[in-house]
Amino acid sequence: MPGIPLHALTFKVGAICLLMRNLDSLTGYYKCNHDYEGTRATYAVTQFEPTAARKAFPCWDQPAFKARFDITMISRSGTVSLSNMDVAATRKVTDSTLSSVVFPSIQLGSKSGEWTATTFSTTPNMSTYLVAFANGPFEFLERIHTSAITGKDTIMRVYTTKQHISQARLALDVTARVLPMYEEIFDIPYPLPKLDTLAVDDFDFGAMENWGLMIGRTDAYLYDEEKDGLRTKPIVTRVIAHEVAHQWFGNIVTRKWWDNLWLNEAFATLMGDLIILRRLHPEWHADRGFIHSHISAALSLNALRSSHPIEVPCPEEKAINQIFDNVSYSKGASVLRMLYSMIGEDMFFKGVSAYLKAHLYGNTLTADLWQGITTASGVDVEGLMSNWVLKVGFPLITVEETRTGIHVKQNRFLATNDVKPEEDTTIWHVPLNIRTVRNAREMTFDIPNVAGSLYKLNSGTIGPYHVLYSEEHLARLGDEAARKRTSLSPTDRLGLVTDAFVLGRAGYSSMTAALDLINKLRDDDDYFVWAQIASALITVQESWWDEPKSVRDNLKAFVRSLFGPLVKKLGFESSPDDPPELIRWRSTAIRGASSGEDPETMKQIQGRFSLLVESDDSSLIPADLETTIFCGAVAKGGEREWAKAREMYRRPKTPSEKTAALFGMCAPEDPALLRKTLDLILTDEVKTQDYAAFFSGLSNNPEGIRLLWAYFQENYDTLVQRLDGSHSFNLLVQASFSSFAREEDARAVERFFEGKETEQYKLILAQGLEEVRSRAQWLARSREEVDQWLKVNGHE
Repeated sequence: MPGIPLHALTFKVGAICLLMRNLDSLTGYYKCNHDYEGTRATYAVTQFEPTAARKAFPCWDQPAFKARFDITMISRSGTVSLSNMDVAATRKVTDSTLSSVVFPSIQLGSKSGEWTATTFSTTPNMSTYLVAFANGPFEFLERIHTSAITGKDTIMRVYTTKQHISQARLALDVTARVLPMYEEIFDIPYPLPKLDTLAVDDFDFGAMENWGLMIGRTDAYLYDEEKDGLRTKPIVTRVIAHEVAHQWFGNIVTRKWWDNLWLNEAFATLMGDLIILRRLHPEWHADRGFIHSHISAALSLNALRSSHPIEVPCPEEKAINQIFDNVSYSKGASVLRMLYSMIGEDMFFKGVSAYLKAHLYGNTLTADLWQGITTASGVDVEGLMSNWVLKVGFPLITVEETRTGIHVKQNRFLATNDVKPEEDTTIWHVPLNIRTVRNAREMTFDIPNVAGSLYKLNSGTIGPYHVLYSEEHLARLGDEAARKRTSLSPTDRLGLVTDAFVLGRAGYSSMTAALDLINKLRDDDDYFVWAQIASALITVQESWWDEPKSVRDNLKAFVRSLFGPLVKKLGFESSPDDPPELIRWRSTAIRGASSGEDPETMKQIQGRFSLLVESDDSSLIPADLETTIFCGAVAKGGEREWAKAREMYRRPKTPSEKTAALFGMCAPEDPALLRKTLDLILTDEVKTQDYAAFFSGLSNNPEGIRLLWAYFQENYDTLVQRLDGSHSFNLLVQASFSSFAREEDARAVERFFEGKETEQYKLILAQGLEEVRSRAQWLARSREEVDQWLKVNGHE
């Protein structure tokens, strides 16, 4: 019908939803199992993003094809049916009338027992991937939100199964606090009559923002106030804040196609991990956490030649799942953080509100967001941001001292340090500090007495880029950072550690300079600086896993020298009055000391776990130390320690305890125990959602790396069949070989995948291979330098 706008066409479609035959894929409408009081029960949930709605009902399964949905569910009486909207009506359905509820012409056959038909109110105009429904033995907690804009009430509930409901209060509390914040920030009321959250036992992603019915894993939504530690509370808070942000950014206003995925995910990441978190818990120092978690992750992935721009073409369905990554989420959020820092938070959100209001219930492109912020701020936002969003990579800013000041230039950064001229044509608008923006390849700044001055670019680590100083100036910055009353803020010190380590790894600078900086900061008093140091040193240890034992032992000695004294200072025991930063700092110190095999730390870990093994007493295992203690004890233990971890995995008190036990089973140094762990993965004992966590744990264990790769090859066909089209399978591909650090291993991986259908994960495969080769080049370039530095500094 040419000439008729698509949105003017109305179709009325009836459908029977199909429960997926491949129940392990975690996509479409699928079955979850849960165990309670010795009995296994089942329930059913949906996961449609990005393109699985078509697996459940016939539809035009693209974001731009919005529709209103009338949903009726027929379920066993006594169970709970949920969907996007509130319940409009329920009625009992007899065996003889079961078919007539949907299609009189279709005979469903005899179904014994009592049945109920639940009809939900009609949805607003929405995309198919946001449709959701579930049925099971759910219980709920409830709050009411009254909108300050409309005066209308919204019912907020958190649903889960009976054994988990006592752990759902934090999720409800956070939802109740953030919903009015978003209404205030966006100046748009939440439009639905209810907002439900459902915590389930088996889910592909961490959580999903379905409009009015957010669904996610138990470890993303549940928190036990008595048994869980501080580590879990921010996770739940961030996830809820992220998914509620999507109710506006993604649901009310939706991208036109998946090439603009970042519009949804980057914005929700910015809000959930920074803006809202900062308002809810200023004591958590969200700005530092954002730099540590998101800027580092974004730059790590985007430093690969095989990476992609934030806005990336998705010409086919199989490409979509591959871009749910740190570029779309973390780099996108980092770029938005840079933008609002440049133009001011008030102008930024005034523009965001204008953008949302202009496109309510519609679909948008990146240009629409830029237009809204430009109108509000008077700044040419598209001119500032287009290369950050449309071009792959980011700049390295090189600083050279002149006789009268400094000369800076920008070039594309690659982890392999081999940028070709044709790859180095992009000029980014770079905020050299909060007040200065430059759009040029090279600039010169006058600084009086430059040789005796201390200067630092990227103040506050606002921009997602690296800065390369001369090693002499980096040493001066290190001296200042180590000073007791330093002028460098924690965010600046975070940026220094990140830049020095990444540039040393890539060969732009030396590893000696990076290790010298870390060595100077051994008396730093900020948790996030220590977390960044720990991440850097763990990366070295993980990359050196296949080096001679003497070299690995020297690395451990250096790690011990940093974290051992810190554990003695902070101790194992926490106090109710301890501030959050101290609790996190203690956890990081103990984890670092454990990775360095500090004798006193290992003695504590093994003693505390022994009490659990012998007396089933976990009172000496603080919740924030669960994973470190489980991994440390099982790594050095034997059959009984591994068996205890397995027991705790099967019958955990909390989701976080289950995670600790899972990683504990991946930690043994004994290959026989690791084979037992591998043998469990495809059994009924392990939920499908946990496959990726097992692969991750095993890939971080030097004794498990080659065993895991062999296992993946042997079970490839089974895993493909079980995880048909899911995001989880991409994670398995990545983890199966990502820890290798030799060229011959990269070639072996290529040989294995030759002739296989790799379209679903070809980007993941290319990035993994590039990372292996980058690590191999790092080792070839730096192994002797690092070994010499360790010996010179007394770590042997």
